[in-house]
Amino acid sequence: MTSFDRAGHHPGYWPSAWPVECGGNRRQKTAIGRLDAAAGTAHVTTVRNDKWNVMTIGRAPGQWYVGGTMAAFTGPPPFGWVDRIDVESLLPVASSPELPCGDHVWCGAILAHANGSIMSVNGSYLHALDPDDLSVLAERRLPAERSHNGLLALADGSLITKDLRLEGQGGTTITRVAADTFELIGEPLVLPEGSMGRIAADLADDGTERVYVPGTEHIWRLGVGGDRLTVDDSWRPRYRTADDRWGLSWDACLSNGACWIMDCGDVESVRGIHTTEPNGRFDTPPGSALSWRRPAPWPGAQRLLRLDLQEPDDVRAIEPFGTPGGGIIAPPVDVPEYGVAIAWDSINGGIAGIDTTGDELAVRWQLDARASMQPVVFAESGELVINDFTDDGRDDLIVVDVAGGDLLERVETGSRIANGMFLSAGGDRDVFYCTTTVLARVRWT
Repeated sequence: MTSFDRAGHHPGYWPSAWPVECGGNRRQKTAIGRLDAAAGTAHVTTVRNDKWNVMTIGRAPGQWYVGGTMAAFTGPPPFGWVDRIDVESLLPVASSPELPCGDHVWCGAILAHANGSIMSVNGSYLHALDPDDLSVLAERRLPAERSHNGLLALADGSLITKDLRLEGQGGTTITRVAADTFELIGEPLVLPEGSMGRIAADLADDGTERVYVPGTEHIWRLGVGGDRLTVDDSWRPRYRTADDRWGLSWDACLSNGACWIMDCGDVESVRGIHTTEPNGRFDTPPGSALSWRRPAPWPGAQRLLRLDLQEPDDVRAIEPFGTPGGGIIAPPVDVPEYGVAIAWDSINGGIAGIDTTGDELAVRWQLDARASMQPVVFAESGELVINDFTDDGRDDLIVVDVAGGDLLERVETGSRIANGMFLSAGGDRDVFYCTTTVLARVRWT
């Protein structure tokens, strides 16, 4: 299996070290090079732009983009947006127009496509943008009238995305679009289950491409062939049942012959946003009802699960913390170089390094921190960068030793709001941080 996340260039993207969320389709979140945070000095740049900042991606050297939505849960209609930013000041040097989103409020996605365009999905709309001035080159309203989360490019350059549906909301719709014409490729595929987590994909050495979709009970694998997406009936591992004591899975991480997920993801705030129509729009301000700190709506402790990519019945799970009512708003990461997968419990607190070298998963280390974000791993230097939402309401970045769990560095971002957005590696011993109202960059020298 070829891993374009850790080495090499995926043909669907502009040749950049971080052209898409999580750094690549397998969502391994791995940066090229070393960080060596403890041996350097952290320099923080923070801007408050009053936007819902979702992720940053890189294109050509010095070309960095941030995309997101407006957290307009009430009032004027929401819209999507993309800024090209100055890497030092983080201020926009170009901005897209207000991008229609079907009035849905949710975190979409952007990517730097191989054809040069910046692609954006937000709500129920897909846009292609000029990489220089971010003018709209193409626009398509997607077939499913719901929020969409996640946008990937496949090996042939086509774009693939999906809507977000919770348990009991029908099957999720997966849509494939030609990047150059914005025409639909084949018929959208509707799965038998809803899906909350973002899609992942891998590309084998023989050219076989597969797409992984977290359902409400199973993880689904799709084959890509010509203009068709087909369900792989030979691999459909079950990670929960409809009457289970755990919640739904967020995104998958494909690593070391396995699909890694965490469940307990459809916390009260997520349920609130996606049971309104349009998604995330309320008649009156929802206030604390959209806090991810609210008690979990299930009794189960947070789990990390390993699903073997060859044997669908080989599903291994661990409850690293054992605290009832666990919950998360971001997926795990596996670091095979150190035989460790990283899991956390956002509601109750705690980060754990899970030893993956034996037949059974086992806790190797634990750290007292409250993480909620999509992290970045510097595998060469063995460092994990993730957030820690402190008891006094700061959202810091912390650097953790992957092998042993030691806290190597703590950096204040200036943010007082934590959510489940994306950290991105900048390629210069730096990390971009996105959250509601705040965009930051931390660089070590």
